[in-house]
Amino acid sequence: MPIECIPYSETGYFSPIMCDYLAEKSTLKPFYNRFPTLENFEAQIKEKQESNLTDKSQREVLVKALLKQYHDFDNSVFTLGNIAKLTKENTFTITTGHQLNLFTGPLYFLYKIISTINLSSELKRQYPQYDFVPIYWMASEDHDFDEISYFNYKGKKVRWNREASGAVGELSTKGLDEVFEEFSKKLGTSDNAKYLQSLFEDGYLKHNNLADATRYIANELFKQYGLVIVDGNDKALKQLFIPFVEDELFKQTTHKKVLETAEKLTEVNDSYKIQVNPREINLFYITEGIRERIIEKNGVFTVNNTSVRWNSAQLKQEVHEYPARFSPNALLRPLYQEIILPNLCYIGGGGELAYWLELKSYFEAVHVTFPMLLLRNSAVVKTEKQSKKMEKLNISNADLFLKREAFITKKVKELSEIKIDFTSQKEHLQQQFKDLYILAEQTDKSFIGAVAAQETKQLKGLAHLEKRLLTAQKKGLKDKVSRSTELQEGLFPKNSLQERKQNFSELYLEYGENLIPTLIKHLQPLSGEFLVLEL
Repeated sequence: MPIECIPYSETGYFSPIMCDYLAEKSTLKPFYNRFPTLENFEAQIKEKQESNLTDKSQREVLVKALLKQYHDFDNSVFTLGNIAKLTKENTFTITTGHQLNLFTGPLYFLYKIISTINLSSELKRQYPQYDFVPIYWMASEDHDFDEISYFNYKGKKVRWNREASGAVGELSTKGLDEVFEEFSKKLGTSDNAKYLQSLFEDGYLKHNNLADATRYIANELFKQYGLVIVDGNDKALKQLFIPFVEDELFKQTTHKKVLETAEKLTEVNDSYKIQVNPREINLFYITEGIRERIIEKNGVFTVNNTSVRWNSAQLKQEVHEYPARFSPNALLRPLYQEIILPNLCYIGGGGELAYWLELKSYFEAVHVTFPMLLLRNSAVVKTEKQSKKMEKLNISNADLFLKREAFITKKVKELSEIKIDFTSQKEHLQQQFKDLYILAEQTDKSFIGAVAAQETKQLKGLAHLEKRLLTAQKKGLKDKVSRSTELQEGLFPKNSLQERKQNFSELYLEYGENLIPTLIKHLQPLSGEFLVLEL
């Protein structure tokens, strides 16, 4: 099974802040706790053990809530065993999170969870005296339905068309029968297609809300690996969060600390994009069909776009009586996760980790251990047929990562019988002008400006001729180049990473029940490189 690893920094698809983080640049070290290496987990375990947020009573609340959430599901002994282990002080979690995308959404949903499963296994081998439980945190309280309402299948969107408001986990699955009918027609009649049809049907047509449907699907795909799925939209778990909700409402520590950190990050490198900007209050208020921001002005607290309002005393009472109504936004959710889980490491994509890097000083201010941060595995999966075609067309794995125009230019230059590269002519011209500069120095220095202007003009002329020749060759070689670009488009759809555009169902149709075990075998979470994998 041929594989190749490519450094993330050489792919062209990862941000400067992520590349610098992976390179362990010293300027970024103040923004995280420990870099994720096997050896560093020992100190992270000790720090988490000393935290007052991992005591026995808190673990019991977590386990009781999880058993209630799993009550009506077909649970594996591995998952139930992992839930039971969470009561023990020598058990820790490795966590990833993801939205409730329709039918898992992009392919990297699988990579996130597999990274979490594999790291848990690797840590168990390194530290056998401890247990490590892989966690998938469902973002059931998000409200951006447009982001999760579709998935891509063979280049086209399969979309759930409906009006939606409030927390997405509570959305009724009514109407997904129509999506099921549409999707089933596209899948065909193979055994793998029948499995996908039953997974979709049993998930969405036999569960009443989106959170339960998503839990069912993720559980079916990964229960044999002991994955534990957490829904944070839970009254018992929210009760553990009450002190931090009060801090957010009345002290607004997040806003102060994250703003300070964001400024420091941009001082380190002005190319770092601030992923999430803090609000003064980073909480939503959720009731049936509503998830709106909480706003404070002159001591009066209101829920945006509603008539709900409180003074401080009334709001404090509301928090204690109805903690489940207070929902953390993207910046506050990491704190909520770390409070209720005995967590060591969060695994996420580049955008996620970029906003986690804004949070360390806030965690310190509220006395919560900051987890280690690990970039999830990334991969592009090729078929044997595609690999053979790449070999025939002289396309390397590194070529695939070129942006489309650069890829086309490279192939045209390779296929052209005419040399399109004018580098030698430019170098020869520059050498001639060096002699002219010497002559100008020796005769009349006022000529230097004229020589420089002429050099610039002639170099631009050569560049223009080179560009025109390249354009002409692109037209002439269009048919030959198109075979290469079709192959690249198949693996990098719409000039994007495969994992961001394709749904797992396309690969499952090809590889069936071997897909996930094979990915688990080859995705190494601590490798720090992008994987090109032929299945």
